[in-house]
Amino acid sequence: MNFYSDYQIAELTITTGKDLVTLLQFPFMQRALIGAMFMGILGGLLGSFVTLRQLSFFSHAVGHAALVGVALGVLLQLNPTWMLLPFTLIFGVIVLYFVDKTDLASDSVLSIVLSGALAIGVILSGLIQGYRGSLMAVLFGDILAIDATDLVLTLLVLVGSTIFLLSTLRQQILLTLNTDVAKVQGIPVELYRYAFVVLLSLAVAVAIKAVGVLLVNAFLVIPAATAKLMSQQFSRFLLMSVVFGSTSSIAGILVSGIFNLASGPSIVLVQFLLFVTVFIGIKLGWKTA
Repeated sequence: MNFYSDYQIAELTITTGKDLVTLLQFPFMQRALIGAMFMGILGGLLGSFVTLRQLSFFSHAVGHAALVGVALGVLLQLNPTWMLLPFTLIFGVIVLYFVDKTDLASDSVLSIVLSGALAIGVILSGLIQGYRGSLMAVLFGDILAIDATDLVLTLLVLVGSTIFLLSTLRQQILLTLNTDVAKVQGIPVELYRYAFVVLLSLAVAVAIKAVGVLLVNAFLVIPAATAKLMSQQFSRFLLMSVVFGSTSSIAGILVSGIFNLASGPSIVLVQFLLFVTVFIGIKLGWKTA
C-alpha cells in the first residue's frame, strides 16, 4: 500500500544525520511535526479523562463509526475532514444519549452502535468507484498529508479542550471520581458529560488524519495509561500524559521518516514500546510518583 507520493518516498529515506536535517526542512515534514505535537498534547489531555472514566470503548466506537463520514465525503466528492467533524460530533452525542436512555449496559449499546455504523461504512465504501486514496489514508493515517487547515482545526480543538478542562478541573475531577457527589454539590453533570463527549468526538476526528480510524483509540489511551502506571497523583498524571502523548507522537514521526514507514502505525508503535518499557521498569522496581 502506498501511503506517500513518489516524491515524498524519495525524500523519506534517511541514511545520515545530514539527510535527517534536510528532511526537516521540507514544509510537509514541518507540518507533520507541528501536527504531531498538537495532537499528542490533545490526546494526552483528553486521554487522561478517557482512561479514568473508562470511556476507551466510547472513543473506539466513535473512531470506527467515522468510516461512515469518510465514505460519505468521498461519495459526495467533499473533503473527508469536513465530513468527519460534524459526523463524529453528532454520532458521539447520539451514542451518549442512547447510553443514558436505555437500560442496557453501556458496552452493549456501544457494541451495537459501533457494529451498525461500521456495517454502513463498509457498504458505502463498496459504492466508491475508482481511486480510493482518501479513504485509505483516513483508515490507516497519513500525518504527512496534513495541511494548514488541519493544523488550525487541531489547534482550535486543543485550545477549546484545554480552556474547558482546566477552568473546570475541580469539577471534572469530582465528576470522574463520584458522579453522585458531584450532583449533590450542584455540578451540572449532564452538561459537563455532553461537553466532554463533544470535545472527545472532535479530537477523534482531527486525530484520524494522523493515525487512522483503526488506531485512533490507541492514540488516546496508551499515553494516559503509561502515565497512570507512573503516578497516582492527578496533576502529575495529567502532566505526564500530555508529555508522553506529545513526545511519542513527535518520535513516531521521526521513526516514520527515518525508516520510511506509515506515520500512524509508527506513532502508536512508539507509544506501545514506551508503555511496555515503563511497565517492565515498574515491575523491576522503578519508583512511582
